[in-house]
Amino acid sequence: MSVPGGSLGRVAVPGWMSGAEVVHIDHRDAMAGRTTRWPQWLPADVVSSIEASGIPRPWLHQCALAELAFSGHHCAICTSTASGKTLAYLLPVMAATASVSPVQGTPALDGVPGSGMAGAPLREPLVTRRRRTALYLAPTKALAHDQWRVCREIGPDGWPVATLDGDSDQAERRFARDEAGYVLTNPDMLHRSVLPNHSRWRALLGGLSYVVVDEAHRYRGVFGAHVAQVLRRLRRLCRMYGADPVFILSSATATNAAEAGRRLVGVPAMEVVDADSSPHPARDVVLWQPADSTTVDAARLVAALADDRRQTICFVASRALAEVIAVNAQDRVTSGAVIASYRSGYLPQDRRRIEAGLQDGSIRAVVATNALELGVDVSGMDAVVIVGYPGRLSVLWQQAGRAGRAGHDALVVVLAREDPLDQYLFSHPDLIFSRSVETTVLHPDNPYVMGPHLAAAAQEGCLTPADEQIYGTALRPVADLLVSQKVLRRRGQRLFWTRPDRAVDAIDLRSMGGPGIDVIDRTTGRVIGVVDERAGDRTVHPGAVYLLQGEQWLVDEYLPEEHQALVHRDLPGYWTQPQSASTVHIVDEVERRGFGPGYVATGDVELTEQVIGYLRRDEISNEVWDSTALEMPVHTMVTQACWFVVPDPVVDRLGLGAVALAGAAHGTEHTAIGILPAFAPCDRWDIGGVSTALLADTGACTIVIHDGQAGGAGFARSGYEQAERWWHATSRRLLECPCESGCPSCVVSPKCGNANQMLDKGSARLLASAMDPLSGQ
Repeated sequence: MSVPGGSLGRVAVPGWMSGAEVVHIDHRDAMAGRTTRWPQWLPADVVSSIEASGIPRPWLHQCALAELAFSGHHCAICTSTASGKTLAYLLPVMAATASVSPVQGTPALDGVPGSGMAGAPLREPLVTRRRRTALYLAPTKALAHDQWRVCREIGPDGWPVATLDGDSDQAERRFARDEAGYVLTNPDMLHRSVLPNHSRWRALLGGLSYVVVDEAHRYRGVFGAHVAQVLRRLRRLCRMYGADPVFILSSATATNAAEAGRRLVGVPAMEVVDADSSPHPARDVVLWQPADSTTVDAARLVAALADDRRQTICFVASRALAEVIAVNAQDRVTSGAVIASYRSGYLPQDRRRIEAGLQDGSIRAVVATNALELGVDVSGMDAVVIVGYPGRLSVLWQQAGRAGRAGHDALVVVLAREDPLDQYLFSHPDLIFSRSVETTVLHPDNPYVMGPHLAAAAQEGCLTPADEQIYGTALRPVADLLVSQKVLRRRGQRLFWTRPDRAVDAIDLRSMGGPGIDVIDRTTGRVIGVVDERAGDRTVHPGAVYLLQGEQWLVDEYLPEEHQALVHRDLPGYWTQPQSASTVHIVDEVERRGFGPGYVATGDVELTEQVIGYLRRDEISNEVWDSTALEMPVHTMVTQACWFVVPDPVVDRLGLGAVALAGAAHGTEHTAIGILPAFAPCDRWDIGGVSTALLADTGACTIVIHDGQAGGAGFARSGYEQAERWWHATSRRLLECPCESGCPSCVVSPKCGNANQMLDKGSARLLASAMDPLSGQ
């Protein structure tokens, strides 16, 4: 039931939360759950331990997934947050690895049909007597540690479960390698440590019955392509040691879970369980349009909810915003409640302290990036505040699902930012509450990703034609390219890695930009944080203000070759905004079609970008103090893009001069970038744009929207496929925004490389309307 601004059905909204800011309320009634009996194959000691933990019977969807996995089918569970997905995949895992007398018929070890891809192993089995094992992969260390806690709570005594990550000591690694039945790790550890040293992990790999991939919907774009290649390397080595594990994916609700799961793992079929039979508390979702500042309203809401004794998580999009809102909310608290910030870049001991505070209630509220969203399973949260639409419906409902986990009525407040997408969705709330979540865009055969992983696979064991069972038809052309580049050497039909260094060390799963930049307190030498290398030029350039846990640090030296930035603590009274310059060159036009009076095309482009300076902005008013020039390196990459070409007759008819045309293209570019996440599974930080009044490659005014990663992530291609609807929404946003000369709700972008100069909203409105192929609808 939708309750636009009214009070009907409001079970969780406090009385003080009213006024013009509340523009829409969506109410969901509580739902009862449906249970069934435990699977007959589940060992008695496992059933006893689960029931002793307070779970008398499973939900229907839990048993449905467990039966699929136990019978040897690759499968995915796509039900809501707090629906019991963990127990669903733990049932077959515990049957194989936790019982003192495991049942017979476990896939991969006893020849159950359907367990993995057909075909003979790549090598003769080297292990004949082995323990049954299972592997759990999570996108964060914290989530794996939380999984360990769940295993201890519901599993039988003596179940050998181990966490394995960069913080594990030698004894923990030995236990995981030689004794554990269930190993909890992350794709990075699998990629860098386990697979390159597979001979030492042969017992784990040779006995592998199940691989659980948690938060599978997170593996999208370039990161998803990397993880897909890691999973192919894992499957290849398992076959080498005589195993063929069943893959179980756990994901937020998705519209293409079967296809996305199949592409992620590289298997012919993926069964999906998506009928949620768990109980749900009543939930109210409030759309909140801030009267003044999103940041101020978010701090006010978090403080008020904390004073109401409601344990609260506030999700924000950026690290800096997490720090600012947490500090401002703590200043507003009147009850003595503790509010903390949480984001990636914190040191392990700081993360653990905050996580423990949330678990025991000593921290009443936390302002977090998605480092916490993927970090810990916090039960009993009373409220969730989401600052700005997070770019995808799947992420929105994942974050919202943190409320009401302990059976309490759930309150979710979503604040609109001054952003084209937020304003568009808040004026069309049905797009939030009545639309299916997005499809997952994943291109595992991206040659920029696949090539380095094939090199790593060749080092782990020479490549042969049989590997096409794992890699498909993409193997041959990419492998030939590696041979021509002298990365691999061909001997007959086999390909070898011949270098002395490790191939995996050249691959960073989280970005295409290599290892991170350590942010170091130059006074003490202490590492206070880490910045992704691709963001280094923009985040820790000389003179930049770096925020960490409410403290401000000024960057004295930026040493990218040494992966270091030296900082000192300061209170400068301003924040810094980088300025950059970009150029674009069309490398390959793959497809084109008519688009209004012009055309739209997609293909590969070469981007050149350089940070050329930064602005100092007042931390209170945001007014620009001054501009400082910088001499930073020039970065070039090839990626996927789509581009809109405006023909000269349209420009002539609109009467736009060179300056107005440049401002029109720039403004339309910004608005289109802001709107694209409504039509493609990305957020604006995954994509970029370049616009020009005259692009040499097209001979006309051109607006280019491109993926933000080398090689592409598929988002620009998705935009091309829905270009008409996307452009129409862009045009409507420009027409409907009430501002006179441009604002963050339309043409002003928070990520503009030249600080939003050369913007002309009026001309952008004319240009977008003239090119709109759906203008009559």
